[in-house]
Amino acid sequence: MSVKRSLIKSLPQLMKQYPVVALTGPRQSGKTTLLKNTYKDFRYVNLENPDIRNFAELDPNSFLKEYDQHVIFDEVQRVPQLFSYLQQIIDESGKPGQFILSGSQNFHLMQSITQSLAGRVAMVKLFPFDHNEMKSAGLLDEEFFLSNLFRGYYPAIFDRNIPPKTFYYNYVQTYIQRDVSELINIRNMRLFQNFLGLCAARAGQLLNLNALANECGISQPTAKAWLSALEQSYILFQLQPYYKNFSKRIVKTPKLYFYDTGLLCYLLKIKDSAELNLHVSKGALFENMMVAEYVKQMYHKNEMEDLWFWRDASGNEIDLMIDGSKNITIVEMKATTTIKSDMFKGLLHFEKISKFTNLKKQLVYGGNQSQKRSVAQVISWKDFTTV
Repeated sequence: MSVKRSLIKSLPQLMKQYPVVALTGPRQSGKTTLLKNTYKDFRYVNLENPDIRNFAELDPNSFLKEYDQHVIFDEVQRVPQLFSYLQQIIDESGKPGQFILSGSQNFHLMQSITQSLAGRVAMVKLFPFDHNEMKSAGLLDEEFFLSNLFRGYYPAIFDRNIPPKTFYYNYVQTYIQRDVSELINIRNMRLFQNFLGLCAARAGQLLNLNALANECGISQPTAKAWLSALEQSYILFQLQPYYKNFSKRIVKTPKLYFYDTGLLCYLLKIKDSAELNLHVSKGALFENMMVAEYVKQMYHKNEMEDLWFWRDASGNEIDLMIDGSKNITIVEMKATTTIKSDMFKGLLHFEKISKFTNLKKQLVYGGNQSQKRSVAQVISWKDFTTV
């Protein structure tokens, strides 16, 4: 199976502009495969390898004489002292496109970059497949969004035909627990697994950190630290509220989302896609899938936009607000396959109270036919893409 990743289009220009390109993202998202296939003339050095890491740590000067240019350093955050030496090489040569750095822990990688390579690095992120990538390879089930939502988007599931339950069980055990444990000291792993499950139950909802901590039986500072570690490991993210108050008191609490809905379904103990159809969280899971889809496409195209949601004290809500270069796009998301007139109420209410003149309204739903209507653009889940 070969999937052409969207990020390939933006990498060549960045390699011409910067001496270093750093690629980060969750484990198993396809970073190594993308880099090896795209830059075959670069040498690949994996710093997870104990012997190679030992060479780099004990004798960085000799190491970088051996690997002096056109090198991919994978899991480079494992040897943070390398960054100062790389800075000297880069500054002396002044050549673009010398090194590619890759890593799965955003915190350690960014910490090393900001200390030694600030201004010399272009940062890009690779997530599991987005819908555009899957459609181009014939991997997207374009009839039923539920099957995609349940299966998730990690490349290994498709490459090796691994059942989702098997993949995500091992992913939690071998990657999530390991990465989080390297960021913070977790004394009770079972308690952390319970915390992860409680986060999954809150996907697509407002994040109440106090309630989350109390239900898990941990302190609020611990909950905050665990949540931050999961964000740094690219498991989940927070969507911030739009703060402008048009008429009533607005919600100022972020919402919680997972980057991959397959992992989300596994944590919620959903057994198959058929169970999703009647699941109490179907609407929230659909919203999570579509918000995460937009975020993934945005990073894969390397075209960043400001994203928010909006909600007031009366329950009026906009699921996603996108601040584009010319327009503000507001998006309502509904898991149903049938379009009803009351689904547009939130969009129309926001248009009325905001008085924005550059507003685009979209309704993304679980059906397969996109339509242009006078009230808003109706978009099938499979056609939802960055503006």
